[in-house]
Amino acid sequence: MAQALKLKSGTKLAVAFDVPVGKDPDFSLVSSFFKPLGDSSFLMSIPMKSGKSMTISDDQKLLIRYGDGAEQNIIAGYVDETVKQGIRSYWKLRRVTEKRTFFQRADERVKISMHVAYSQPTWHANLDGIIEPEDGLTLDISGGGMAMYLNDYFEVGEICTVTLPPMGTSKAGKPITLLAENCWTRKAEKGSPYKNICGLKFNYKDQRDKKRVADYIENMKKYTS
Repeated sequence: MAQALKLKSGTKLAVAFDVPVGKDPDFSLVSSFFKPLGDSSFLMSIPMKSGKSMTISDDQKLLIRYGDGAEQNIIAGYVDETVKQGIRSYWKLRRVTEKRTFFQRADERVKISMHVAYSQPTWHANLDGIIEPEDGLTLDISGGGMAMYLNDYFEVGEICTVTLPPMGTSKAGKPITLLAENCWTRKAEKGSPYKNICGLKFNYKDQRDKKRVADYIENMKKYTS
């Protein structure tokens, strides 16, 4: 269950319209946090556009970015209604089950479609005591994580194991198995052979693991250029 945002009143928020997976949202709209309304909703100032308060439909999904430093948090939600507080009006934003973290990082996100194996430790093992992995297909990958098509549904915060396939014959291209945390899940586009798309954040055991993935991605670029 989502927890109430622990932000101070007046905290700056950057706002963007939702975009398809693989595209970067445009956080050009500015708002500020006013106060929480329970765990799943909060009030925020209404962004201005062309000198006027914006209007929005109740089916338009918004992305809200907040925080500073190396990591900035992204939450998603819908505007339920406009609420009057004294002489000011605010949007009541209802959060949805989605959590994203955008990294300000040196390593770039590489768009690539490659098959990966994934599984969860809670799955039933076969007669040989082995958990058989399922097939996923990446949309993009970076040192922080990846977006992936899959036929299962992962809840936000669920942990899975992913194995990146061999890429070429060099040492850097050897397969890598990692733990990853799911940050968001949505339905795949119509016509896709997969049911869902999820965004995974790699959980590294140590810096050696992180370096292996960085080397793997550098090696992978040879096959995507």
